[in-house]
Amino acid sequence: MRNTLYIIGLSTLVFSCTSQQNAKKKQYIPRTPAVQPKTAGKTQPGDKLKPKVTTDHGVEFFTTNIADIAKNDNTASYGSIVSAKPAGYKVVKTYFPAIAQNFRQRYLILHYTALPDDKSVTVLSQQSVSAHYLVNNTGDNEIYQLVDENKRAYHAGVSAWRNDRNLNDNSIGIEIVNTGFTTDASGKRIFVPFDEAQVKKVAALVKDIVTRYNIPATNILAHSDIAPTRKQDPGPLFPWKKLYDDYQIGMWYDDAIKQGYYDLATSTGFQNTYNDPAFIISVQTQLQKFGYALDLSGKWDDATKKTIEAFQYHFRPQNYDGIMDAETFSILQALNQKYPVK
Repeated sequence: MRNTLYIIGLSTLVFSCTSQQNAKKKQYIPRTPAVQPKTAGKTQPGDKLKPKVTTDHGVEFFTTNIADIAKNDNTASYGSIVSAKPAGYKVVKTYFPAIAQNFRQRYLILHYTALPDDKSVTVLSQQSVSAHYLVNNTGDNEIYQLVDENKRAYHAGVSAWRNDRNLNDNSIGIEIVNTGFTTDASGKRIFVPFDEAQVKKVAALVKDIVTRYNIPATNILAHSDIAPTRKQDPGPLFPWKKLYDDYQIGMWYDDAIKQGYYDLATSTGFQNTYNDPAFIISVQTQLQKFGYALDLSGKWDDATKKTIEAFQYHFRPQNYDGIMDAETFSILQALNQKYPVK
């Protein structure tokens, strides 16, 4: 009898354990998500391997471009990464960097100081005007940096080019030591030439900056281009064509295209319609199309004459009288054909 009870008890125990085991097997276990949250330093299948953020003395840097430069996207930083530090929270770079980004530095503006070397340094470093760089004329190999490239320098003032305004916000300014101009008895401005060694400095500096920030030729400009009614610098003796020919910097027209426009203008009685409002508006439209901020007044007003003069400083320095003659007009049309607004 005892053996029978023992066997029954043992069977009950086995059944009970088996039931508990089966119950455990049927217990719901949450499924692991198909996509795991990313963690810093780890990549997921199919992800592109991103270069890591590097740290030096507690400061972070990302110096590689993983975006499409053809779309003007660039993830490289030319300085330390600046990050927020919200109280009670941690900012992480798990997904850094996003590829949809580019640089604030979209323009490069060239100036002259209208002062000698020592006064140029004092004014640009101690007063309420500044530039990112100052190119001296002392015969050495030094270029003075005055403002961090990631910060706004106060060099452009009230300014415009194409669809942009207030170009301090998105430009790098380079001041070149040059005393500017004097005025002769007739009132004509007589400009001071630039030293050849100084021009080489400028070219090397500009080349470095526009390459790093992918600044297009149409955005390498004179102060007089972006503020033609106020400014003349760097003036007609600044060698824009030399920079274009020798260093592939900035804009210049093609001679054959310009000649075609010149032949057309001179063969169709260019001068006969010179004072017609319709012709003046066509000139103003062409200047506006190229990039100058100019109202379509239909008159040879002061703003239009100064804008033509600024254009001639840059592209027709042999004659900067502010008159839109056939030569100047053909150069303008050739440039608009070569550098259309995109």
